[in-house]
Order: sequence, then C-alpha cells, then structure tokens
Amino acid sequence: MASLDSVSLAILLGAILVMAGILSSLLALRFGAPLLLVFLFIGMLAGDSGPGGLVFSDVQNTYLVGSAALALILFDGGLKTRFQSIRTVLAPSMVLATLGVLLTALITAPVAKYALDLNWTEALLIGAVVASTDAAAVFLLVHAQGLRLRPRVGATLEAESGTNDPFAVFLTLMLVELISVGDSSVWHVVLEFLRESMLGGIVGVIGGRLVVAALNRVALPQGLHAPFVTTAALVIFGVAQIFHASGFLAVYLAGIIVGNRPTRAHNSVVTFLDAATWLAQIVMFVLLGLLVSPQRLLDSALPAVIVSLVLMLVARPLAVFLCLAPFRFNWREKLFIAWTGLRGAVAIFLASIPMLVGLSKAYLYFDVAFVVVIISLLLQGWTLAAAARRLHVALPRAERGPRRVELDLPGQLEQQLVGYAVRPKSLFLRRGLIPSWSKPTLVIRNEKILTPAEAEPIAAGDYFYLLAPPEKAESLDRFFVDMQPMASPDPHLLGDFLVSGEITVGDIAQIYGISVDPAAAQLTLADYFDVHLDRAPKEGATLPLDTIVLVARNISEGRVNAVGLRLPEDEEELPPLTRMGAFRQKMAKGWSSIARI
Repeated sequence: MASLDSVSLAILLGAILVMAGILSSLLALRFGAPLLLVFLFIGMLAGDSGPGGLVFSDVQNTYLVGSAALALILFDGGLKTRFQSIRTVLAPSMVLATLGVLLTALITAPVAKYALDLNWTEALLIGAVVASTDAAAVFLLVHAQGLRLRPRVGATLEAESGTNDPFAVFLTLMLVELISVGDSSVWHVVLEFLRESMLGGIVGVIGGRLVVAALNRVALPQGLHAPFVTTAALVIFGVAQIFHASGFLAVYLAGIIVGNRPTRAHNSVVTFLDAATWLAQIVMFVLLGLLVSPQRLLDSALPAVIVSLVLMLVARPLAVFLCLAPFRFNWREKLFIAWTGLRGAVAIFLASIPMLVGLSKAYLYFDVAFVVVIISLLLQGWTLAAAARRLHVALPRAERGPRRVELDLPGQLEQQLVGYAVRPKSLFLRRGLIPSWSKPTLVIRNEKILTPAEAEPIAAGDYFYLLAPPEKAESLDRFFVDMQPMASPDPHLLGDFLVSGEITVGDIAQIYGISVDPAAAQLTLADYFDVHLDRAPKEGATLPLDTIVLVARNISEGRVNAVGLRLPEDEEELPPLTRMGAFRQKMAKGWSSIARI
C-alpha cells in the first residue's frame, strides 16, 4: 500500500507543479515577465534545494520528455508557418540556422576555454550547447509584449528559430561523441551532417504527405483528428531518430507540409497542438528546473556570466552581421535579429545530453547553459519591446484581433465557415466590404438565424458568418476590427504616377481610358486592394486593373493610402539575375515544390 500511496503522491505533486506553471502565466503576462523563466523557477523552488524539497535526478526521463516536447514544439511551429511568408527569406534563414550557429559556437569557445578552464573540444561543446535560438521563447515574448514585427524580420526569425535546432543538436552530439570516443575527422562530421539532414528531410516530407493523406481519406471519429496528428508527429520524430536522421528537422518539415495543405479538422488540430505545446513547454521547464542545484551553480556562476555576455554582445551579433552581409537587410534589422537570439529550453535540453552519457564535467555544461538561459531571458527578454521600437523594426499592435469562429464543413476541404461579431466601426459595417473570395452565408441576430438577404441591413452586434478557404480565413480579420482613421498620404509620394488611395476605380478608368467592372467603379483604390487581395496589403503589393497595374506604395493602419500606377509603356526588360539572385530563386522554387507535395 505504501508504494501505491507514493505513486498517488507523485501524481498529485506533478499535477500541482504543472497547474502552478499554468496559473503563473497570468502573473507573468500581466507584468511582462519572461514566462519560460517562471516555469524554471517553479521547478527550482520545488527541488531539493528549495522549499519543495523534492529530490529529482532522473536525467534519462528528463531527456525523454524534453525530446518529445521539443519535437511537438517544432512540429507546431512548422504547422503555423505559412510558406508564402518565409519563401523570400529562406536563404538568409538557412545561412543563420547553419553557418550562424557554427560561427556563434566558434566565437564563444575561446572565452569558455579560458573562463572555465576547459580543453578546446569541451569549450566547443559549451559553444554548441548555447548557440541556437529558441523559437518558443522568441515568439512567446513577442506576443506577450504586444509587438508585430516587420514581415521580413519576423519571417527570418521564425524560419531561423525553427531550423537551427536540428543543426545545434547535430553539432552537440558530434562533440559529445568526439569527447567520448576521442576519434573523428572533419570529413566524418561533414558527411554525417549531410546524411542526417538528407534522411531527416526525406522522412519529414514522406511523413507529412502520409499525415495529409490519412487526415483526408481516413474517416476518423470526431475529435480524434488532433490527437492523431500529434502522435503522428512523434512517430515521424521516432522513425527519423531510429534511422539516425535528424528527427527535429523531420518534424519541422512535416509540420510545414501539413500546415500548407488543405486538411480536415485543421482548426481543431491547431488548437489542440497549441495546448499540447504549452503543456510540453511547462513540463519540460519544470523538470529542467528540478535538476538545477543552486549551490552547485555558485561555483561556476561568474565564468558562466562571462560566457553569457560574450555570447549575447559579441558572438551572436558578429555571426548575424557576417551571415546577413550578402542579403539586403539594413543595420537596424541585423541588430534586432542579433538581439532577439534568445536562449531557452533547447540550450538546457542539449546540456542534459552530456549528463545522460556520463561525460566528465557534465554538470558544468548544464549549469553554464542554465545561467545563459536565465540571463538571456532576463536581459534580452525584458528589453525586446524597447529594442524593437528603438530600432524601428516593429510597431505596437493597434487593435486586438476580433474573436473568430471557424467551423470545418464535412465532405469538402476547400471552404470553411468563419464567423465574426460585427463591430460598429468595422470596415465591413462602414464600407460594406468583404473580399471577393468569401461568400456571406448567414446572420445571427437576437438568437435568430437569418439569411444575409433577410438580415439587411447588417447591424452592429450581429454575428456574421461567411464561407472562405481555410488558408485565407485569417485574412478576414481586418474587415471586422474597428477602423482606425486613415492617415493622409505623404505628399512627397504623390507624383505623376502616384495617387491617393481614396480615388475611385471609376475615376482611374475615366482618366486612362480603361474598362472596369461597373460594380467596382465606386470602390476606392484602398477598397479595391482590400476586396481583391488574399491577405492584408503590404508595400509593393500589386493588382491588375485592365491594362494598368496598381502598386501599393504606402500603408497606414493596414489600409493602402498611396497607390502607384504602372502603365503598359512603363514595362522594362528585367536585368539578368546575379548569381546570388539565381541561387535564391532556385531555393524558393525547391521549397515551393516541397510545400505543394
């Protein structure tokens, strides 16, 4: 009976710890504290050196839980990655995820060698453990602090954070093997990396295709689609690892393929994985916190602080500026990307590998990684919003998105039902605008269900439902938030072929003698962009208007307020591609083919 009681007590204490982590998120988000840091401290307080007094030293189970949690986090990241948003930054992201990690490790290694009295291989292992950034930490803090990053910067950080973990894991395992066995060569490392990457890519692509096929062809009972996808992600990870491929790369690629293909129950899958990822992060950080010994940390605290500061202030910025030199990033964007290299669960997870295989000085690697993560989350995490605003790479969110209801329709994959509460100052209510690819379906007013014709005119407080393609549903949000006053366009922009977004399509047709749909003639150019673009307009977005091409030249609060007119005689022969341009085009085509599989 005593053993049964101990099991019940373990379940109770484990559930209380996880619940404490969940509830602490409210406090952390309220004060802008780095949330992942809170989970770590809960684990430390519950450990044998804290008030909780729990004795926990099970590295093997911690590594098991950490592997599964990290696999789910990467799969979830891939699932939410829209290929269209990252295709233009694939080249710089891949360079940062590979060469950037290697440069960061190499620059950090000499400092670790002399500060911690290590040999060169051990110092390189320290560098490899702390070299990769943490996607969950970056975007959790960006969301918590109410920032929306500029598209290119956000996409670069998203793609880099999702793809640098596999390289960091590979580099760490290679160095652990070198320390353990003591015999390796540069060619062996390079060939092993290529083999793991290629096999991981193959397993990820095939696994992602199989998941999509199973979701769309197997009639699973309602509610089992999300658990099926979650377990499928772990199966893909496990298969890749068994074949000594990169399991983390495999699950990330599988997530991208599943997320960019029409599937059944897409919304329920995303919602379930959000919850699973949160729980995985909480459990992983609490377990890692339980492994920490504050007394042991004091012995290596000062050298670890030195390593951490060099990593953040020297190694990461140098690596970023060198890797992004061939690409068109300005210095502000490079500096922000360098500062946003937050370390999180991945670093501590990698540091548990030497403990698992029983290397000498294993706890030193773990303690150094722990200090690096603490300082990174405190220093970089708390200053993230200030850095974004000072460097002009992000704008504060002007409006919280509307509460969107999404329902999958049985029997087809091309459309889903999307519903919104109609706000009094929304673009839809004030201008009567909806995109051309959406179809009004029903209105709920005073608990009565009406057709759009019966409900005319739509009033504030109604619930309005439309049919829309799943991949475009989020783009409807901008029609149902309260409109902000449109700023006047910059007068310097309005030249001979630039006009205000408030000019109507009919006026343009009359001036330039083009034919337009009579139904569109009364729309302003800003409205025309809203109705016909798949997503919220960005600078440089184009739309054809008979023989003229409209170019969005200035955006204010998500609306086009200055439009360029590209006339037929303006067309010029494009200059030949440079080698770098040709390379980037080939990478984009390759990734496009993967996403279409």
